[in-house]
Amino acid sequence: MLTIAFPALAFDTNCYVLAPAAGEECVIVDPGIGVEDTLREVLATHRLRPAAVLLTHGHVDHVWSVTPVCGADTAAYIHTDDRYRLVDPLGQSNSGLAAMLEQQFGSRASWAEPSNVVEIRDRARLTLAGLEFDVLHAPGHTEGSVMFGTDGVPDGVADQVDVDRTMLTGDVLFAGSIGRTDLPGGDHGAMLRSLRDVVLPLPDTTLVLPGHYHATTMAHERTTNPYLRDLPA
Repeated sequence: MLTIAFPALAFDTNCYVLAPAAGEECVIVDPGIGVEDTLREVLATHRLRPAAVLLTHGHVDHVWSVTPVCGADTAAYIHTDDRYRLVDPLGQSNSGLAAMLEQQFGSRASWAEPSNVVEIRDRARLTLAGLEFDVLHAPGHTEGSVMFGTDGVPDGVADQVDVDRTMLTGDVLFAGSIGRTDLPGGDHGAMLRSLRDVVLPLPDTTLVLPGHYHATTMAHERTTNPYLRDLPA
């Protein structure tokens, strides 16, 4: 599976592009702040055509570029419980974020809702760009946080580590940490339940592609991540 990852210009949010191979349709995951230029280069270099945009949750640092990336035709997929966040993600953020974006990019921050939004639910199976994704609802960071799992692994990775499946975890699980739960819509109790019931059952051979920081594996996180290791029974 062709997999390209690069950070957004703010908050180091990971944007992912996945496709069966170069020259095919692709899926874009979490197009954050200021990713449009890099994304255009990636698509042109690998001759990729966007078939869909997957959103792990509705925070502004993960969805900011979804509307220009989708254009008029490409659908954005988001869990039903986070759908409301696409109405005005900037207005739902802290008051200083708009000023920060204006200072960084030199223009007043504005938002337009994507025209084609598909609401998804737990355990849905999506077939997009020749790839299949399982949707796992894992609330806690936000009400509608999800993880997207696929049986493919990035080209060359299986030769280096023992993995046979990929999970895009958004801000549910990071290498050595988890997403914060003190923002509006966050719920620490729900996060603990998601970690226990949704994350921990993932096989050790799962490659974890998180919303921030570097990739990891479930085998590594199960033994080293304090939020998983110290979960209450």
